[in-house]
Amino acid sequence: MALKPATEKYVFNIVGYAWVSIFAALCLIPFLMIVVGSFTEESHIVKNGYSLFPDALSWDAYRFIFNNPAQILSAYRVTILVTVFGTLLGLFISAMTAYVLQRKDFKNRNVFAFYFFFTTLFSGGLVPWYILVVRYLGLKESMLALLLPPLLNVFYIIILRSFISSTVPDAISESAKMDGAGDFRIFLFIILPLVKPALATIGLFIALNYWNDWYHAMLFVNKEHLFPLQYFLYKILSSIAFANSSVSQSAIAVESPKESFKLAMTVIATGPVVLLYPFVQKYFIQGLTIGAVKG
Repeated sequence: MALKPATEKYVFNIVGYAWVSIFAALCLIPFLMIVVGSFTEESHIVKNGYSLFPDALSWDAYRFIFNNPAQILSAYRVTILVTVFGTLLGLFISAMTAYVLQRKDFKNRNVFAFYFFFTTLFSGGLVPWYILVVRYLGLKESMLALLLPPLLNVFYIIILRSFISSTVPDAISESAKMDGAGDFRIFLFIILPLVKPALATIGLFIALNYWNDWYHAMLFVNKEHLFPLQYFLYKILSSIAFANSSVSQSAIAVESPKESFKLAMTVIATGPVVLLYPFVQKYFIQGLTIGAVKG
């Protein structure tokens, strides 16, 4: 028996929402296990594994991490400063570069586009790059060593250039020029507001890259007050592993919250990002959808 179109739509919505709800729950379960495990006793995790329900509550992992609040707050401060300034600066420079490269009246745009694209295929290697940053730019033991190396990504510039050329007609820039606006004014007050979805998407990628970065701190920073959050937590985890290894060799019974510490570390590192994501979710999905349709 054929169903009426309204009934078909109703059934389709029920099945669709039920499927999406099940899939969302399956995605949420691992994160809930991480949160619950971070508040569980170390011995209980080692004996019974991870679970969705807290059986033996313990604050040992968080107490261990916040043993010295000044250090964790300093790591948060460094990470937030680098993430905010790096994201804003990286977005501004990437968008400005993409806007210039898509302008048809810029006669050398193909040369510069090839130059940028070429760097995605070949690089100078780790050692020359390290010597450049440390010896010639003098960025070692500086917050700029955390800010500048991840600042630009050619892939993001290519995405922004495609987005601008496919969504912003040239007539808008030409009409603004006829009204007396300069190139920088057109870019700042006309182009940027029109590409907000793409900026939000790329901005989220840049911010996550800065937030999760520990590699540049490992290479260029030795002073503790310059440690970002991820590298600070990595150092603590390494200390725990070293302490447990020493204890096992000396046969002294000292319990360190290694497994619960990893889970608490994940909660602390991802918590601010999870809280921020709902505010940019609309632009993030819109940017991905438009980019997928336009190619």
